Amino acid sequence: MNHQIMHRQTVRLGALALAAGTVLLAGCTVPGAADPTPSASAAASFPVSIDNCGTTVTVKKAPERIVTIKSSTTELLLALGLGDRIVGSAFLDGPLPPSLAPAGKALNVISDFLPGQEAVLGLTPDFIYGGWESNFSADGVGERDRLAGLGIGSYVSPAACKASAYMPDPLTFESVFDEITDAGALFGATDAAAKLVAEQRDDLAALDPAKGTTTALWYSSGTDSPYVGAGIGSPAMIMAAAGLTNIFADVHDTWTPVGWESIVAADPDVIVLVDASWNTAASKIATLESNPATQGLTAVKNKRYVILPFAATEAGIRNVEAAASAIDQLAEFGR
Repeated sequence: MNHQIMHRQTVRLGALALAAGTVLLAGCTVPGAADPTPSASAAASFPVSIDNCGTTVTVKKAPERIVTIKSSTTELLLALGLGDRIVGSAFLDGPLPPSLAPAGKALNVISDFLPGQEAVLGLTPDFIYGGWESNFSADGVGERDRLAGLGIGSYVSPAACKASAYMPDPLTFESVFDEITDAGALFGATDAAAKLVAEQRDDLAALDPAKGTTTALWYSSGTDSPYVGAGIGSPAMIMAAAGLTNIFADVHDTWTPVGWESIVAADPDVIVLVDASWNTAASKIATLESNPATQGLTAVKNKRYVILPFAATEAGIRNVEAAASAIDQLAEFGR
């Protein structure tokens, strides 16, 4: 049995045990909720131990002073009704979705990029929840073992684990749901996590993917050498859920740099554009429509662009929403 399967079974068994001792959370927040609230409380059984990217994370009580790095981690905690425990957030990839904006209106955003240790430690956190393993470095918020020595717990989004035994291969919606379960267990919000997973499963089951074969390029960034969605990460997962055929599905990676000639040879029916403040969809459209090599692409000539916000495209609670948005946009092209 590999580490990933063992990890999932341990978390699920722990979540069931926790659920038996957890009172119903009041006012929990989920995407799409009419009246989200940034607070939640729970009486849960601790300690909780989770194998996370090869690091054992043990919490003896629900963390009360949490720093979140990246939108995906911040949005998940807000959706679980834990906004009042977030003492600082950083490296957000875009604005909060409308359903979470009320819960996040008081967020203390300490940096638009990866903060340094001094800024983070100044908040006296008892836990740091990072979207990428690289967030936990000497040049970032601090190495995980050093933080543990200071009494600060840490957790990395499992979708970002780099070790082969832990990296999802491929990433699936079950992987995303497992992270929600992890967070519920670690932060004493098991009921809210179970509710969120159930709602996400329902939303996923309700998707009506595009019919037939529609080939697609996932264009994240880059001009000289475009960075595109490959075969095992969140781009591949979202495209499959929308009914798209990824032209780089055979590349065994999450994202990958490619040459324009390979894109021209594939001539995708549509192009999925990731919209970020530092690399907008509009700038990528300008690149595609001004580059002689790509001006003649079917998708470019017909302006078949599917635009998704960056924050919804990394593994997290907005992936189902991203797939639904892609389906709606494809329908406008008659797909």
